[in-house]
Order: sequence, then structure tokens, then C-alpha cells
Amino acid sequence: MSIKVGLIRCQKTEEYCPATTCLSFAKEGKGGFEETGPVEVIGVITCGGCPGKKAIKRAAMLKERGAEKIVLASCILRGTPSDINYPCPFGKKMHKLIEEQTGLEVIEWTH
Repeated sequence: MSIKVGLIRCQKTEEYCPATTCLSFAKEGKGGFEETGPVEVIGVITCGGCPGKKAIKRAAMLKERGAEKIVLASCILRGTPSDINYPCPFGKKMHKLIEEQTGLEVIEWTH
């Protein structure tokens, strides 16, 4: 049985990335999902925009809907796509607060 995850992505990156690589890596258990194996993505939502304060409430909503872990898409902490290479300056704080306030483990990247 696969783990159910909620995927949170950068609102700014959403404008030019349809999350297809994140979703395929989740389905195939590649990249950030190598330790968990394939996962079931129960929802995809943005951080809510800078400085990412909405991400904590959104992670809690994903938990209410069945997420067992939260995944921060690579655009947040890795700054992908590579031609942008701009990690979120609030990413580490989002990670910490999501874990503290929801009790869910956070996976830091997808691909």
C-alpha cells in the first residue's frame, strides 16, 4: 500500500510549471520518493505566495483529507527549474512549521 501525500508547490513557479515531473516522480517512486517508493498524491496546492505563511494551514487541510506526509515540490527548496535556480528564501521555515504544527513529516523535494 502506498503512502498518501499532499504536494505543496511554489505559487510563483505554478505560472510556468504544470507539476508533471513532480507527479511522475511520485507515481514512479523516483527522486525524493526513493525512500518511500511510489506514493499516492491526494492533492496539489500552492504555498499561497510569499512568504509562505498559508502553507502551514494548507498542509493541515491536506492532512484532514488523508495526507500522511507533506511534500515540498523541488521548486521550493531546490529552486527548480534549473534555468531559474532560485530556492525559496522561506522554504526551510515552511518545512519546520509544517512539521511542528501538523505533526507530519515533510519530504523536501520531488525531482
